[in-house]
Amino acid sequence: MHHGPAVELGVDNASKKKAKLGVRFFFLYLFFYAGFVAIGVLNYELLSKEVIAGLNLALFYGIGLILFAVILGILYNNFCSRYEDELNKEEKS
Repeated sequence: MHHGPAVELGVDNASKKKAKLGVRFFFLYLFFYAGFVAIGVLNYELLSKEVIAGLNLALFYGIGLILFAVILGILYNNFCSRYEDELNKEEKS
């Protein structure tokens, strides 16, 4: 009834590059998130100001953070796939 894994697990030659990219993306996102928190702590009245199309800064910035996280996730996946393809191709050659 039981079957083996769907894929063979092996050495990940790209793990160091992927980890470094993940840390860079984390700190990039942290920078923008810290800006949001800093505004909320230091000048919370600013978050109620209307920015675009009736949206206040808090909502606009919050939606922007969510979209930025999704974009970073897509970029991370794309770069990691490239790293794996490049480094695993070199091993097979």
